[in-house]
Amino acid sequence: MEYLILSNDFLMMFVRLLINIVATWFIIDRLYFRKNHRRDFYFTFMLISIAIFFIVFFMIFVLEDMKGKTSMGVGIGLFGIFSIMRYRTDTMPVREMTYLFVIIALSLVNAVSVNLPYFEVILTNVILILAVWICEMHLKSHATKLVQYDRIELITPERREELIADLEKRLGVKVVKVDIGSIDFLRDMAMIRVSYEGEQSTVGDNLKLSKDQLKEF
Repeated sequence: MEYLILSNDFLMMFVRLLINIVATWFIIDRLYFRKNHRRDFYFTFMLISIAIFFIVFFMIFVLEDMKGKTSMGVGIGLFGIFSIMRYRTDTMPVREMTYLFVIIALSLVNAVSVNLPYFEVILTNVILILAVWICEMHLKSHATKLVQYDRIELITPERREELIADLEKRLGVKVVKVDIGSIDFLRDMAMIRVSYEGEQSTVGDNLKLSKDQLKEF
């Protein structure tokens, strides 16, 4: 009888894990990866989703027999889970941070909703997927790229059209907007952010690069 109960619990975990994986995969592969072709974030999002689901699910079953300690234990566990959003060496762009938060929230919902029917769990996942889809499809943002620009004489407002034309010729894209960042008159170079029509890239909002970042560009 005990073995049967354990089997039922495992089956429930497996079904909810499958729901979580399908929902997470759809958000990452169909919504995120189609615009941001970042395999490193794809890898990170998927594994974090699975890991958090297991942590929270088993944490609930371990603590459910400890009377009066469940709420405190779950609270401490959730604090630790959300604190991993800072485990990174480089600053994560806002877009990726938002997707990470959505993936963590989705995994938590699927793991803690052990007393809800499968229909309600699936409906919750669908609502969250629709929310992400609506934001992606109807609140489109232009792709951006950081550029170290050498023709510093073109950054003045009266020569903005020449600047855009030169960038379009060099980059081979349709430039929508140009933001001027830091300017180095000693080296005749300016740091600019180019917004253009095309696939979304992943950059931060800072227009001043560090020495290590300058080496990469």
